[in-house]
Amino acid sequence: MSKPVVLFICQHNAGRSQLGAGLLEVLAGDRFTATSAGLSPADVVNPAIAATVGELGLDIADRVPRAVTTEDLESADIVVAMKPGLALPEATIKRFIEWQFPDPTAWDVDSVRPMREAVAARIAKELLVT
Repeated sequence: MSKPVVLFICQHNAGRSQLGAGLLEVLAGDRFTATSAGLSPADVVNPAIAATVGELGLDIADRVPRAVTTEDLESADIVVAMKPGLALPEATIKRFIEWQFPDPTAWDVDSVRPMREAVAARIAKELLVT
């Protein structure tokens, strides 16, 4: 049986969506396949985001932000928009969840940690329930 695919999406695929995917990997182990994408990808993952995920034992600093595609949306079992109202490509989505987290572009590690914990709590509550 294949693992469910969870796609996290944000604007730049450098902060919120990378955080969500990384946290799902840490929290769920091999129960899911976690992916992420953005509408207008940045060049690199936000260093503060990478550092806070790194504190949990997962290095995401070398991941490359990428643009979301219709195929990404349609092949995911769950799509999690980390910001409401994202203008996604036209697609048939199996399950869609919208969360609201602020843009951490200019944040330092200390500022990101509370958001990391909030995202982890949402993952535990909405995705890891059995």
